[in-house]
Amino acid sequence: MTTAAKTFQLGGDLEINRLGYGAMRLTGEGVWDWPKDPESAKAVLRRAVELGVNFIDTADAYGPAVGEPMIGDALSPYAKGLVIATKGGLTRQGPNKWMPVGRPEYLTQQVEMSLRYLKVDTIDLWQLHRIDPKVPVEESLGAIARLQRQGKIRHIGLSEVKPHEIEQASKVVKIVSVQNQYNLGDRRHEDVVEYCTKNNIGFIPWYPVAAGKLAQPGGKLDEAAKKHDATVSQLSLAWLLQRSPVILPIPGTSSIEHLEENVKSADISLSAEEWAEIEASAK
Repeated sequence: MTTAAKTFQLGGDLEINRLGYGAMRLTGEGVWDWPKDPESAKAVLRRAVELGVNFIDTADAYGPAVGEPMIGDALSPYAKGLVIATKGGLTRQGPNKWMPVGRPEYLTQQVEMSLRYLKVDTIDLWQLHRIDPKVPVEESLGAIARLQRQGKIRHIGLSEVKPHEIEQASKVVKIVSVQNQYNLGDRRHEDVVEYCTKNNIGFIPWYPVAAGKLAQPGGKLDEAAKKHDATVSQLSLAWLLQRSPVILPIPGTSSIEHLEENVKSADISLSAEEWAEIEASAK
């Protein structure tokens, strides 16, 4: 059986449990406005921490200005060792509508708002939500570097980038994480996973659970799930954990039951041969 490492040193100094929690689903429909039951959403956050999750990912654009205030209200003062990651650089024009803005003054403003909403003096991990094609990334990250020097940001990451963009950004600031869409059935960013693995950069896959054809009943993933008394979602997360020691899945849910199911994924072990069969069926 292959057993994945349980923890990762983010930025070399923040030890986190590799299976984290993504807070995007704690908002209303279309990642817009407040959820119907904010207190239930806060209960999910508190339960995640109780279950040992110590890495929570959010963004200023979730709501917008919903995810961060909710985390601040539910979890502050924060438990020792709890790492809160946020993102900036996407603006919102309505449900499911997103537009990048990477102007230095805008990003600076958003970092200040994130500090206020999260009720922290320093953001553990701040990530550029998207590179703005209208603004050189050196300008966007130059502002973030200044905030880092001021002690308002500890570590810096990127989202939806390719290796050459990571290298370009790394000339301005140290990049400790990359957040791209990635799962067993969608491996278009395999080159980024390899780059991050080689350079010990945390890779945070969003949309981490395989869907579509791969998740259908009767397939290899479904068969393996039944064999190991697990769900397809759990196996999808377990595959990510064994794929590379730098991968940090952040499955999101608004259900405590589903949260508890996700957390158990870290304890699932399959043989290398079983994983190989599942990967072959995904091609």
